[in-house]
Amino acid sequence: MFTRGIRGAITVEENNVNSLKSATVELLQKMMSSNNINTDDICCVNFSLTRDIDCAFPAKFAREELHFDLVPMECYQELEIEGALKMCLRIMMIVNTEKSLSQIAHIYLKGARILRKDLSS
Repeated sequence: MFTRGIRGAITVEENNVNSLKSATVELLQKMMSSNNINTDDICCVNFSLTRDIDCAFPAKFAREELHFDLVPMECYQELEIEGALKMCLRIMMIVNTEKSLSQIAHIYLKGARILRKDLSS
């Protein structure tokens, strides 16, 4: 068994609770399904948000919608870098898995696909 990081990112349509909830759930579900991950496999999840998203904590939606009640989670604000993608939620999920690094599917959705064109799903 290995401990691996799974990266994901998605753009959020608007700075409101419904948009952030929808983006959070969509990205987490895709990260889990694409990598055959169950909640018990998750060590922790780190969420980062660009400064223009300040309506809610994405960890709240992971707990409420995906039952991550026992998963340690933290939320951060991304560095504000000139020219960086706006309205973006990024996730780093640390998991226990039998997959090699090359077998991990990193997920980039919607406008965030431009961040890693080599990995975009």
